[in-house]
Amino acid sequence: MVLFSDEELALGIQRGRADDLTLLVERHYSPLLGFLFRMTGGDHALAEDLVQETFLRMLSKIDTYHYPRPLKPWLYAIAVNLTRDHYKQAEFRHTDSETANLETAVTGTPETELLTGEETQRLAAAMDSLPPLQREAILLRYLHDLTLNEISQVLEVPVGTVKSRLSLGLKRLKDTLKVDR
Repeated sequence: MVLFSDEELALGIQRGRADDLTLLVERHYSPLLGFLFRMTGGDHALAEDLVQETFLRMLSKIDTYHYPRPLKPWLYAIAVNLTRDHYKQAEFRHTDSETANLETAVTGTPETELLTGEETQRLAAAMDSLPPLQREAILLRYLHDLTLNEISQVLEVPVGTVKSRLSLGLKRLKDTLKVDR
């Protein structure tokens, strides 16, 4: 079986190859769902909706994709913008019940297998307390392994701003976790 890069699959989708779309969705569905699950404070239904909308938006805009532009940052940029748009809606009201499940947003991943239940709760609460812009940067860098340049593309900000958000977010996490002890 030949493994195609995301960029090659995007070219195939532009040419109407449905199998390439299937492969791309299979490759990125779970990581995007995990990212959006964390960004929505553990709202699984909303994360599922946003993942589906991300792929629909990607498909509707695939003609604007230019090879060899990296596809992963473009895909995450769509997801970030959809999430931001959701939270900007006037009818959206954030309640405590929506953040109650944040603990599950950081469990079950290889990164957190060694954490105890109490540590996981503390980390989830600390992540939830971060401003959304810092949380986005930290999730993209440390959970989805994007480079600073890729995060810059996703968030549509200069690399220096990404570095600042990461630095401030990590400092806040450290301070929050230190105070909670």
